[in-house]
Parts: sequence; C-alpha cells; structure tokens
Amino acid sequence: MCEVTLEGKVALVTGGARGIGKEIALVLAKEGANIVLCDVNLEEAEQTAGQIKDLGRECLALKADVTDSKSVEDMVDKILDKYKKLDILINNAGITKDNLILRMSEEDWDKVIAVNLKGTFLCTKIVSKVMLKQRFGKIVNLASIIGIMGNAGQANYAASKGGVIALTKSVAKELAPRGVCVNAIAPGFIRTEMTAKLPEDVQKRMLSAIPLGRFGEPKDVADLVLFLSSENSLYITGQVIQIDGGMLM
Repeated sequence: MCEVTLEGKVALVTGGARGIGKEIALVLAKEGANIVLCDVNLEEAEQTAGQIKDLGRECLALKADVTDSKSVEDMVDKILDKYKKLDILINNAGITKDNLILRMSEEDWDKVIAVNLKGTFLCTKIVSKVMLKQRFGKIVNLASIIGIMGNAGQANYAASKGGVIALTKSVAKELAPRGVCVNAIAPGFIRTEMTAKLPEDVQKRMLSAIPLGRFGEPKDVADLVLFLSSENSLYITGQVIQIDGGMLM
C-alpha cells in the first residue's frame, strides 16, 4: 500500500464543527487536504477552522443547511469560486431525536429524515455534478450500525441511516463509470458529546456487547474515512464498512 496523502485535494465535511466531523476534518488536513467545513453553527465551525489553519492548511468555514437545496448550491458555488474543484465529500451531518414509535412525533420523524437522509441526498446530488465533470471524486457517507440492526427508540434514526446505506449503493453504481467512488461507514458506539449523554446503565449494557471491550474513538472513524478518501481505495465503491469493535458480526 502506498503512503496515504491528500496533498492538493479539496474536501468538504458536513457537520464538521465538532465530534466525529471535526476529527475527520483534522485527520484529512494533516494528510494534506484543504478543508471546507459546513455546519449550522458557524461560530464552532470557525473555531475548528482555526485549528486546521494552525496545521498549515487552508480552511473555509461555511454556514449551510443541508436540508435546503439552495443553501447547498450556494455553498458549493463558494467552494468552486475559491478552489475551482471539489475532490472529497464527507456526508457527516446528522442528528437524533429518540423516542418510542408510539410517542414519536411526526415533527421529530421528519427532522431526522431531513437532516440525515435528505441532507446526504442533496449534498451528493449537487457535488456529484462537479465530480462527474472532473471524472474523479470520493464520497463517504456516515451511516450507522443502527441502520443495519435497528434499535428500540430510534425508528427515525434507523430509517434515516438505513436509507443512507441504500442511497450509497445506488449512487455508487451510477457514478462509478466516471471514476467517482461512493462508500459508507457504519460506526458503532463512538465516544462523542452525543453518546456521553446516555445513561450509565445504557453505556454498560452496550459495552458488554462489544467483543473488543471498549468504545470507539472519533479517530477510529476518521482513519477509515482517510483511507476511503485517498487513492489507496480507488477500486473500492458501493461498500458499507462497519467500525464497531465487533458489536455487529
């Protein structure tokens, strides 16, 4: 395997202000990529952008709503105005609004589907136009093992991530003839601000189901994103790779 490098590449990371998205952006930047951070929280995105610039890389922080096509189009136009190209798209933006199906509001269902699934669709659709003209591109979608196995109290989240998996496979078939690779990552329990809010008994129960005996770290996900974004994975497309410590075999 050749050395991983993204020197000269331009990568867009949605939901890149904090958590897994932030770690992905930092790892890609360390390997040479110039980064565009898209987030609804511009202040946090600019703070992360500052850390990336400290690494000697260019970074553009943009406020964008991935559920709105005009917002996404404007974002991509700004990226092209600055860099003239877009090589890597990481569809990371996502939310949860958990509840049992009988108590889940229609609003909470719609919001999770809109951000997690429609957002991935819109960003992929608009960015793929650029990549098809370039005849090169890497798209990595953040799914979840919940989209494969389901989970009580997360019907909306499971449906959205299951949709991301199906979307990944379909789009991969469409874009492959032009040299654009599309893959998905399905993380298990990863330590983030979101998972830290789970009750201790829930965390213990989940830990007991992980053969490796530990929770994942954001860098575990980011390192896989790096591989799938690099030229070391040019013959990999349409795949869903679980990164869960063996939780779902």
